[in-house]
Amino acid sequence: MHGYEMIQEIAERSQNLWRPSPGSVYPTLQLLVDEGLITASESDGSRKLFELTEEGRAAAEKVETPPWEAIADGVDPGHVDLHNAVTQLMGAVAQSAFAADEEQQQRILDIVNNARRQIYGILGESE
Repeated sequence: MHGYEMIQEIAERSQNLWRPSPGSVYPTLQLLVDEGLITASESDGSRKLFELTEEGRAAAEKVETPPWEAIADGVDPGHVDLHNAVTQLMGAVAQSAFAADEEQQQRILDIVNNARRQIYGILGESE
């Protein structure tokens, strides 16, 4: 796999609770190459394709619980849904900074501010 594909795979396997940055993935991949656990080969231009070595396969087989499962284990599905919704909202708001005109940006700002107030209103409700 390429490093970017690994980032996507980790995010998917952890229910989008863990999305490592390229700044943490690529140095880790280089460390694994240096330790002889993976090999890197050039493909698709400058992209590197990483593959486990025999030593790497043996080390992987010793892992009892993959880290993405440990992160997602016992997480309330509602938390996952909320996290995914907020991530999608942030993407839409970020896109609006480039795609929306001034009037649209103001309407979006009003929506976001109103949503924040409504959330705090919900949190302030007594049972």
